[in-house]
Amino acid sequence: MKLGRITVFSALAALALAACGEPRLPKLSVEQACHTGVYRLANGTIMDVAPASGADLRWRTQDGRVGKLSAEREWASTRGWTEEADGVHIRFGGCDEGRLTYTTGDGEPLEGRKVRLVERETTFTSGGEQLFGRLVLPEGDGPVPIVVQVHGSEKDAASVFNFRQRLFPAQGVGVFVYDKRGTGRSTGKYTQDFQVLARDAAAAMAEARRLAGPRAGRVGFEGGSQGGWVAPLAATMTRADFVIVGYGMADTPFAENRDEALQDLAEAGFKDAATRAKALEVIAATEAVMQSRFKSGYDKIDAVKAKYGKEPWFSALKGEFTGELLKYPNFAIRVIGPLRDVGTPWTYDPIPVLRNLNTPLLWVLAAKDSSAPVEVTRERLLKLAAEGRPITVLEFPDTEHGVLEFITGEDGVRVETRYADGYFRSTVDFAGKGKLEGAYGRARLLTGEAAPR
Repeated sequence: MKLGRITVFSALAALALAACGEPRLPKLSVEQACHTGVYRLANGTIMDVAPASGADLRWRTQDGRVGKLSAEREWASTRGWTEEADGVHIRFGGCDEGRLTYTTGDGEPLEGRKVRLVERETTFTSGGEQLFGRLVLPEGDGPVPIVVQVHGSEKDAASVFNFRQRLFPAQGVGVFVYDKRGTGRSTGKYTQDFQVLARDAAAAMAEARRLAGPRAGRVGFEGGSQGGWVAPLAATMTRADFVIVGYGMADTPFAENRDEALQDLAEAGFKDAATRAKALEVIAATEAVMQSRFKSGYDKIDAVKAKYGKEPWFSALKGEFTGELLKYPNFAIRVIGPLRDVGTPWTYDPIPVLRNLNTPLLWVLAAKDSSAPVEVTRERLLKLAAEGRPITVLEFPDTEHGVLEFITGEDGVRVETRYADGYFRSTVDFAGKGKLEGAYGRARLLTGEAAPR
């Protein structure tokens, strides 16, 4: 499962979506609406329950465990994003009770109660559009840190599916979540224009501060995947006390496609320098089409198809868009491509922004990320930190995009099983204190020093 990728198009999906449009808000079942919330179990564990696909639910704990609850199996759970039963069963009370019973088969049942939070919904303006947002705070009157959630490339309504809006406030950190323009209850057209999205994020921060009033302590951004380009840029447009990036790239979107495609090649067994050089020629040809916004460059694709199309490695190239452009005929790409162009700035390099950003920045790397390979990003971040930039780099080993641990099937496909232990806690600590404290599971701190817990 790939999370948060820059999706250009799939030909069949594009045709279907162009014909029928895309739903903005999912229709939740009565059970999904009723049971969604964050619960504190009798042993102190914080567990969030959120809507999943269909009529299902997904539970997550603050230490990273996760499973899917199936309504058809009386809320029995499967491990992570696998289809393997994990022995977890959850029984919910009535909608007005706010309680659940959690059992694992090898321990005593644990009772859980919904954690009461303070929620304030709002609509604010950015670039002529009306964006829907929600501020969620812990109960109380005192100031608390607040994290403004910056989207990845997903089109889901963050107000419905972003579980951090409950999981973090239950641990003392407020969250402001908003529906990206063109999604959920926000107006406008969906876009991946980083400048537009950064201005939206800056407007969201201003609205979060306004709503929080005297309860606003440290206020900053957290962005995952594509949000790693947007959140630091937004911090240059407003006053932010911190920025947190999860599994983003400190390189261009074109580099993401290139690195993924070369990684695909290596995983297929083609690792020699000569094949790599040929593949880079093919990748450059597909970049020309993307850079032109599907207006030109098709002669270059025809040329590399004729030159290398019959070589055994050619079909192994995928990446973000290279494989798609090689797969379909040019006439289809000419028609469908512009319909699916969402304004991605393919040559955007985040380094000038990062080099001049004085805001404390935590960057979390997933060491085996196949959607955003980390090698160049790690090197660039460490260089900036050595130059004195306030950048903390934390890397979780053996994790995929999303900082997710995984298993690999016989077919080579990775399936995620849980979030890395310590990932959520690192965000909560950095938001609240501006630094990391102690160990975070198996993560390696690559820059700076963490204070003992």
